[in-house]
Amino acid sequence: MNPVLEPLFRTVRATHPKADLRLIQRAYEVAAHHHRDQKRKSGDPYITHPLAVATILAELGTDDETLCAALLHDTVEDTAYSLEELRADFGDTIANLVDGVTKLDKVKFGDAAQAETVRKMVIAMSRDIRVLIIKLADRLHNMRTMRYLPEHKRQQKSRETLEIFAPLAHRLGMNTIKWELEDLAFAMLYPKRYDEIARMVSERAPRRDLFLQEVIEKVSADLREAKIRAVVKGRPKHYYSVYQKMIARDVAFDDIYDLVGIRVLVDTVRDCYAALGTIHARWKPVPGRFKDYIAMPKFNMYQSLHTTVIGPGGKPVELQIRTHAMHHRAEYGVAAHWKYKEEVGSGGAGKGKPGNEMAWLRQLLDWQKETSDPGEFLESLRFDLSVNEVYVFTPKGRVIDLPEGATPVDFAYAVHTEVGHRCIGARVNGRLVPLESKLNNGDTVEIFTSKSPDAGPSRDWLKFVKSGRARNKIRQWFSKERRETAIEGGKEAIGRAMRKQGLPMQRLMSGEALLALARDLRYSDVSALYAAVGEGHISAQSVVQKLVASIGGVESVEEDIAETAVPTRLRGRPRGGGAGVVVAGDPDVWVRLSKCCTPVPGDQIVGFVTRGHGVSVHRADCTNIQQLKAQPDRLVEVSWSPGEDSVFLVAIQVEALDRPRLLSDVTRTLSDQHVNILSASVTTSRDRVAISRFTFEMGDPKHLGHVLKAVRSIQGVFDVYRVSGAGG
Repeated sequence: MNPVLEPLFRTVRATHPKADLRLIQRAYEVAAHHHRDQKRKSGDPYITHPLAVATILAELGTDDETLCAALLHDTVEDTAYSLEELRADFGDTIANLVDGVTKLDKVKFGDAAQAETVRKMVIAMSRDIRVLIIKLADRLHNMRTMRYLPEHKRQQKSRETLEIFAPLAHRLGMNTIKWELEDLAFAMLYPKRYDEIARMVSERAPRRDLFLQEVIEKVSADLREAKIRAVVKGRPKHYYSVYQKMIARDVAFDDIYDLVGIRVLVDTVRDCYAALGTIHARWKPVPGRFKDYIAMPKFNMYQSLHTTVIGPGGKPVELQIRTHAMHHRAEYGVAAHWKYKEEVGSGGAGKGKPGNEMAWLRQLLDWQKETSDPGEFLESLRFDLSVNEVYVFTPKGRVIDLPEGATPVDFAYAVHTEVGHRCIGARVNGRLVPLESKLNNGDTVEIFTSKSPDAGPSRDWLKFVKSGRARNKIRQWFSKERRETAIEGGKEAIGRAMRKQGLPMQRLMSGEALLALARDLRYSDVSALYAAVGEGHISAQSVVQKLVASIGGVESVEEDIAETAVPTRLRGRPRGGGAGVVVAGDPDVWVRLSKCCTPVPGDQIVGFVTRGHGVSVHRADCTNIQQLKAQPDRLVEVSWSPGEDSVFLVAIQVEALDRPRLLSDVTRTLSDQHVNILSASVTTSRDRVAISRFTFEMGDPKHLGHVLKAVRSIQGVFDVYRVSGAGG
């Protein structure tokens, strides 16, 4: 046997005695042969990477097929070895695993623009979840050897790890992988914060270790006396989870219970509850800190009793009590569950079958079918990866898990889509409650539904629902119901805008011109473009302008005017109506709003006669007007006369404490307010203050107050105002 494989085989024999070692050795030899001329960035032979990935998986107790796929996972992508050859040499299962991992390697995470590729990941892992387990082990080894990569690559990979991979490991119950991924990425992204937390933890270590020792001895003695066989030990501390609790929950370092943690491992479930009683007999439990995840396991199969007691010296101590089997599952999660193959094969229902335990994956596939927008899908995925859960009951005692902060509406949609759509009221623990009230662990929820055939969800529900499923179902309902109306409205608005400017509708509304424009604007077809106009996502005026430009400008359109029967006063350019301003004494003069100060109705304005471009309109306090006053004969009186197709430019400045995804939150809020963003710029000062400027189009300036209010409500934003004058 190859001596290089000895450490791997030693682990495999311990965790999976029935594994086919000859098959694993053959996979290693094929991989070593094909990677023979390749080196890693560190200078090591490339084969060290697949071997390390296989060793990580062997420690998790995975089966031999997974280990072979891990050894071969880069061959198809990085060498001349083809998938067909691999299929012929190792069979369909291993070939499919390698193919799945190869597809995942092409995925670019962390960017909503590439959210579509996250879907591919979900499809790959839903066919065989082992694909994702190999990918997690691959990412873990890459994170361990990250120091050889350039700085920007390290940052990008670490961010992906924190946002996508660590939460996925958590979802699959693979806590050992999750913790190591988080700490490695945290140290890479925020070395100073990591070092500071490591220093704070180590400073308290000697004092804490003595305290832990005292608690362990007392718990062990009590359990021995109660004749309960148990292993009692301290829990390892993970710096990233400490940091998360300090930042996300705003907890002072000294108030984090988890810094002192004890784990009690016993033989049976009955012993778990007996041990809990013994511990509570010695120390008083902290109210509200007891959680029974044995009776109601978490989404990722995690089972354990959690309690916090007031220990020696009045200090809180957190204890986890579980069986050895539960502990194994808590550490390795779905990776340790390959015995389900045998159970399924022998006709058993297969309690260990990931299909039964991984309801979350099925839910993700449902979303995928329901959510047409890839960005929204990624947002749902990220949200679902990051939230805690609450467990509530139906009146018949069925447990439903929902995200923290969920409401009766989320519960209704979790029961059934139709129950959600027809929901009109709710009773929680026998009492009538408002639909937006938050549900707590253990609540029993009863939903009242409407019998009316016209019953449907309310748009206000989107403000308070927490689950991705409920949000997607409500949006789907509205987009289906309102689409027809929006299409009609959009078509009429575009027609009105054309008639107002005296443009030839037959030519501009022809299928080809509109379809080409719809494609340019990233809409699937002309109906989608009409719907976007009808829903206010884009103004009819800008669609008409783009149409005219796409045909070759107004001059080209004019050639057609002789053929059309549309009477018009147009002489080459749209008049003041589009800008919503008229010039005193001559309402027929072409007017445009200046971009330096973006005036809107309500502002005091001044007109300036330009050479060949009509009258440009400035705000009276615009800095440029001071220079223009040197030519008083070119200043003219103008007044507002906005029409229903007028569009105005508005510039705002947003000041906020910098944080991840701040810009995406602001842009999402602006687009939720149906404004069309034309430009954006962001700068961050050294004291972590982000200053962003946005220029956007809007039809009704009265709407600006709502926009500013919505942006101001974003977490971290401390000021937002309209920019006045060129210099702001």
